[in-house]
Amino acid sequence: MPAFVGAIHITSLGSSGVMHIGDCFSIQPLSFTKTFAGAGSFNTGDGLYVENHQSVTNTWDQDQIDQSFAGWR
Repeated sequence: MPAFVGAIHITSLGSSGVMHIGDCFSIQPLSFTKTFAGAGSFNTGDGLYVENHQSVTNTWDQDQIDQSFAGWR
């Protein structure tokens, strides 16, 4: 069944985002990320007090591939 689309406005679209207009059977966005963060990086809340002394984040990773795209889609 055809889709009737009016005016659209796209503010932003990320690198792993999907923008589709009209009929669609399946959309599968795919993204893999690896995050390194030091002590106290992901703390949230009101009135938060974090005290870190001599924080070191080791970003060395001995394996070359953590999760590959092979076999996807």
